[in-house]
Amino acid sequence: MLSYLLDFIIGLGIGIVAGLFGVGGGFLIVPTLVLMGLPVHQAIGTSLACITISALSSAYTHLRRGAVLFKVVLVKEAFSMPFAAVGAYLSYLLPEKVLKIIFAALLVYLAYKMVKEGRGTCRKEFESINYVRLPLVGILAGLTSGLLGISGGVLNVPLFHTFIGLPMRYAVGTSSLSLFFTALAGTAAHYRLGQVDVYTALLLAPGLIIGAHLGARAAHSVSPFKIRVAFAALLVGVAVKILL
Repeated sequence: MLSYLLDFIIGLGIGIVAGLFGVGGGFLIVPTLVLMGLPVHQAIGTSLACITISALSSAYTHLRRGAVLFKVVLVKEAFSMPFAAVGAYLSYLLPEKVLKIIFAALLVYLAYKMVKEGRGTCRKEFESINYVRLPLVGILAGLTSGLLGISGGVLNVPLFHTFIGLPMRYAVGTSSLSLFFTALAGTAAHYRLGQVDVYTALLLAPGLIIGAHLGARAAHSVSPFKIRVAFAALLVGVAVKILL
């Protein structure tokens, strides 16, 4: 009973973070699954299955708030989905130690980006959406998703905001729907490789669904800047832990 409660609490916490920031939470799910005893390759595949669940929940909430731009999702995912599959097969070829180093380096970089974003100013109004740059965002997010078992949302949000020109609220909402499709493609590829623990994903699912819904609602009423700085410290801590 306590084990099921712990799974729910873990899923709930990760889901809240995912919904609040428009990310899948893979950068938390992967190290959590590794600490729970899953091999890193299987943790990556299972993480993507979890992200598919949480992303659908948060995307639904953002859709109801009118904060999703479908054209951006369509163009970006045309490139993300095939490159997520490429990244999944690349992860199969790389040794576990290399994947851990890559993942830890990514976490430290994301911590830096969160602190930098927290100190900067937030774009509040539409200026112009740069659709020409969307394919590059799609390729980067897709490769990162399949290779490291994250949804690509950690790249979607800052790139949508600073590189494509979306206001922060729309960057978060659009990322939520976009990463659902990216994670789904990566999950399918990892499943074919036997790298998805369906039982573990289902155990985390209830908490992920509820947490993602709550986080997405909070994203429309709470400024995330102070949370970003605290979360950056958490990312660095997780990076150190996974390398030990």
